[in-house]
Amino acid sequence: MNTTPRLLQDILLATVARHPERTALVAGDERLSYREVADYACRLAQALRARGVERGDRVVIFMDNGWRCAASIFGVLLAGGVFVTVNAQTKRDKLAFILRDAGARVLLAEPHLARVFGPVAEQSPALRVLCAPDAGALPAGVDNLDEALDEAPATPPPQSAITLDLAALLYTSGTTGEPKGVMHTHQSLLFVLDSINEYLGFTGEDRLFSALPLNFGYGLFQWLSAVRAGAMLVLERSFTYPAQVFNRMRDEAVTSFASVPTVYAMMLAQDAKQPLRFPSVRLLTNAAAALPVEFIPGLRRLFPNAGLYKMYGQTECIRSAYLEPARAEAKPESVGRAIPGTELLLLGEDRRPVAPGEVGTLYVRGPHVMRGYWNQPEKTAEVLAPSPLPGEFLLKSGDLFRQDADGDFYFVSRGDEIIKSRGEKVSPTEVENAIYSLPAVREAVVAGFPDPLLGKAVCAFVTLREGDKLSVQQIKRACSERLENYMVPKHVLLVSELPRTENGKLSRKLILERYSALLAEPIRPN
Repeated sequence: MNTTPRLLQDILLATVARHPERTALVAGDERLSYREVADYACRLAQALRARGVERGDRVVIFMDNGWRCAASIFGVLLAGGVFVTVNAQTKRDKLAFILRDAGARVLLAEPHLARVFGPVAEQSPALRVLCAPDAGALPAGVDNLDEALDEAPATPPPQSAITLDLAALLYTSGTTGEPKGVMHTHQSLLFVLDSINEYLGFTGEDRLFSALPLNFGYGLFQWLSAVRAGAMLVLERSFTYPAQVFNRMRDEAVTSFASVPTVYAMMLAQDAKQPLRFPSVRLLTNAAAALPVEFIPGLRRLFPNAGLYKMYGQTECIRSAYLEPARAEAKPESVGRAIPGTELLLLGEDRRPVAPGEVGTLYVRGPHVMRGYWNQPEKTAEVLAPSPLPGEFLLKSGDLFRQDADGDFYFVSRGDEIIKSRGEKVSPTEVENAIYSLPAVREAVVAGFPDPLLGKAVCAFVTLREGDKLSVQQIKRACSERLENYMVPKHVLLVSELPRTENGKLSRKLILERYSALLAEPIRPN
């Protein structure tokens, strides 16, 4: 009998068959075994089928980052549907756009979000809404999710999908216009899942920790990786209450910790006030944004027994490069090489390979590349470029990298974030790394602001660790000591906070919007 999963939901069915009573998920006060997750998912699948969901229909999951959201992903898949996870912080207009753009058949929601989804649902009479109940009455026209589950059998409905069918629409954050729905098939998600689990080496003994949103590829794959390995996931809604999160990490003796630089910066700042140690963690990962090299010594203190994996990817392919701990010592600024079973190409504007040390655009080749953007063929054509091999497409990442003589890749900048100042090209990441050399810096973001003489002026936005002091002149001096003159920021703003996207990423666009009025005025030195 072939046990290789063909559909994404097969990983849950295979794990529950082997380890039904093993803990799958810890979320708040809830602890669910694999049997309980599968029971919920199967009942939800049957309830969705009873409400008209057919193969390929899109089901939007608008829930908190908790056990219902995690289990519902498999419920939608078992129903033959395509899951669309939406961050619970999403506002009404964006939710309405996603529901409309995806052509959603059903919305799964939680009652405290009714103020957001209620008005949208009222304007979409064809949309079926299933909502988990609470002490109050559900909005008119909304079905009680728990009652629907009670009426449904706990067996999976007949499966008819094949591996080339869509499994998910993962909407990008939309910080530059309307969000785009990235189409991933069962094949693309299963391939990248097995590639990730291969190089990270997850086993059934692991206890993964994540406070990353499940609508975010990095967060989603913490859950999928745990299920594939038969491991346990400790899932937090957020890092809003860090002391509570840290206690849960210790209580559950987590072995894998996945996060982003903004969270690592917060943890290092906390460690400076009161030491933090997590000796049970064996595996530390970073993705979504470049990890400043200056963070690494502090992270080794926090996680004394952990190997650090630096990774790079984007929603359109989930993951494309990784640097294992054994090589991180020698090349701390690198993101390594292509994940197993894939290939990375570094090409110039003429679509020819660039020489080692030169900057080029990264192209990704492999089965994990998205099908395209939902309903957006023009935008799809911009990023899926014809391959030198007939009938194949490469993913144009749009990001700039360089490659050393050993074949390892180094992130330079997002392609649209390069600052052209004084006729020179400035990498924001390079300037940020210079600022991070100052121990008092908590976070730094560098962006370009229109300037009548320079074209774009290099601007740095900096937050400091609590209790620390630093002047604008000290920051500029640190940059002057490490960078060419044209890369030294013209403007440095010391601010109390830096705005983020709903996925927790620092956003240059949002930061410029918030502080543009200050940049338009004369900047007085501190």
